[in-house]
Amino acid sequence: MDNTSVPPDFTPPPPFLPQPPVIAPLPPAPRRRWGWIITSIVLALLLGLAGLVIIGLCTTRALSFTRGIKSVSAREVGPKLEECMLEDNDSKNKIAVITVDGEITDHDPDDAGNNMVDLIKAQLDRASDDDRVKAVILKVDSPGGEVMASDEIYKAIADFETDDKDEHGKIQEKGKPVICSMGSLAASGGYYISSPCRWIVANELTLTGSIGVIMHGINYRELMDKVGVAPVTFKSGKFKDMLSPDRETNEIPAEEHAMVQALIDETYQKFKGVVADGRNGAYELNKKEAKKEDQGKPLADDWEDYADGRVMSGTQALNLGLVDELGDFDDAVDRAMTIAHVKDANLVEYDERNDVSFLSMLGQNSQAKDIKLDLGLDMPKLRPGCLYYLWQAPGL
Repeated sequence: MDNTSVPPDFTPPPPFLPQPPVIAPLPPAPRRRWGWIITSIVLALLLGLAGLVIIGLCTTRALSFTRGIKSVSAREVGPKLEECMLEDNDSKNKIAVITVDGEITDHDPDDAGNNMVDLIKAQLDRASDDDRVKAVILKVDSPGGEVMASDEIYKAIADFETDDKDEHGKIQEKGKPVICSMGSLAASGGYYISSPCRWIVANELTLTGSIGVIMHGINYRELMDKVGVAPVTFKSGKFKDMLSPDRETNEIPAEEHAMVQALIDETYQKFKGVVADGRNGAYELNKKEAKKEDQGKPLADDWEDYADGRVMSGTQALNLGLVDELGDFDDAVDRAMTIAHVKDANLVEYDERNDVSFLSMLGQNSQAKDIKLDLGLDMPKLRPGCLYYLWQAPGL
């Protein structure tokens, strides 16, 4: 028997199989950082927008020079203005509308830090630089205001209307007419700034006039005595504490009353001189250039008798020659085109442009704001010791 034979019940072992290779799991897919993606998209959009703005400004500048306009869309210093269309009449000519609304002052800056005087001067400069602007309409709805602010606006308007001449007397640039359109109120300083205008249009119910000067003060010495407060004043001269509100009224010397009244009288004479020069100059110019029906109204011989601070209606002012015509804003537009010798014109205005800053983007303003508390009391609106061309209605 063969020893190598296999027993009948023998089962051979299974063949050796190699171990399957161990496959490492795939690393997880990197998570997308959406924050960076969104930020990149926003930055790209902002850069694109900035590029479009730069291209637009360059295009506007180029068009301005090609059309003969001397100024660009914004001033380098002071108020930055943008031209806005009020009425499009499909004309190459323009009439600029400048609005004076409310109390005339240079002590109340707007959000951009510019006061009323700065803004009106900038608007007149813009209208003067644009050869397509043929006239300006001054819309006045004001009770007047500070003497200095009113006088600065008056001078700016008078200079705007005056021809510029070189040293040889040759006209370099012709002045442009200003037509005043009075609203419901154009009194005191509101009339002061209207007087140099080439033509004045008032509604028959407009309150105007109030030619005069006022200075306001409060003496609270009796109140101080009642609460036991005694003022102590050291001064270098007899009149160093003029208009002081804490002196006894019997301590005010008669000379001080006379000096203050002389100051008011001098300012009042200035007011009347401005009215006479403005109205007479406009009438003489209209007589020279216009037809008889377009010469306006001369000042009445007795107009100074009514320059005692009283307000008057537009009709009464017309009879005295303080205005030239009764009408509304549309009549002022027609008169502006007549005086400027144009058949049609677009009406434009200059709005102040507030540039976007990082503070404004964050919802903050670069200028601090005063917090006002309404106590239900009407405090005096006039600053003590300041001269005003101002009319105040009773109860205000």
